[in-house]
Amino acid sequence: MTRPALNPCHLLNHLHAILDSDPYIDELGFIHPSQFAALNEELHSSSEPASLLSAETRSNPVRDTSSHTFFWHNEHKLGISTLFLVPLYNAAKDAFMDAYKRYSMLRGSQVKKDEKLDDNSLNSSASLMDIVETQVMKHSRALVLLSCDFGTAWNSRKLIVSKKLVFSVLMDELRLSALVLSCSPKSERAWSHRRWVIKMMAGNCSNLQEIVERESELVKTLAESSKMNYRAWNHRCWLVSYMSDSQVLLELQCSRDWAEVHVADNSCFHYRARLLLQMIENLRRNNKRGGLSGAEFHQVWEEELDWVGMLIRRYVGREALWLHRRFLSLFLHNYP
Repeated sequence: MTRPALNPCHLLNHLHAILDSDPYIDELGFIHPSQFAALNEELHSSSEPASLLSAETRSNPVRDTSSHTFFWHNEHKLGISTLFLVPLYNAAKDAFMDAYKRYSMLRGSQVKKDEKLDDNSLNSSASLMDIVETQVMKHSRALVLLSCDFGTAWNSRKLIVSKKLVFSVLMDELRLSALVLSCSPKSERAWSHRRWVIKMMAGNCSNLQEIVERESELVKTLAESSKMNYRAWNHRCWLVSYMSDSQVLLELQCSRDWAEVHVADNSCFHYRARLLLQMIENLRRNNKRGGLSGAEFHQVWEEELDWVGMLIRRYVGREALWLHRRFLSLFLHNYP
């Protein structure tokens, strides 16, 4: 297939326009050009009449003069043609590095000159800084979608967001990293960014437990589509320290069904071990607000042993099951 002539900057502007028009895009994919026709046919053959499709839910392909499709956007889903990934990435990287260079220079000059500037100059400098920060955030957003482990882009977002720590902005960061993970579920940078955001929220967030619950559900969803995803389960283990006693117990109960049909996935059993250890820690701290007593915890531990024993008999030779049983046996007598 011959690649049509295009302006990468125009291509990048198209991407920015889509992202700005729909801040709730929740799924990203890189699509071969041959798949666009099938996607549009599937949309048009849906049972819903075309006349009833709103502007928000209607397919929005972006094309050039040669009718080659660049993007597919529908119902908060975004597809990007693989044919144009390289020029789009190069344009996004160049735009970001240029904006970040201006931001670094302006930030350095502000530190040196703040004491010498009058009020008008300070206001002008602050206004210019806001403009440059907006550009950095805009171009870093596109860049991390195209290159999920571009550390400088993620770090620049942390630097700017940390200056104000506005809750709505932090939620935007969670949405962006979730969008990245929808396409790259094993991206360590994206998972690390989510942990940073939650840490920033922890001290000033009234609904932190709700956010933690949604995080746990996100890991469960991604674990279904991305097998043996150690980074996702490691993130879920990290979340345990932010859970209430009742959440820990609920997570232990809810993760059992998933573990029963994924007996080869050691990460899930490691997560259950982390939950049990958190229960021990809560008991040692005498934290009984909605928690378990020592006798109740002993019963939970015995039930876990019996359950793993049943799985071992059902699935002979599964190493993850034996490792979990070994953990349970070693710590059986160490509860408070």
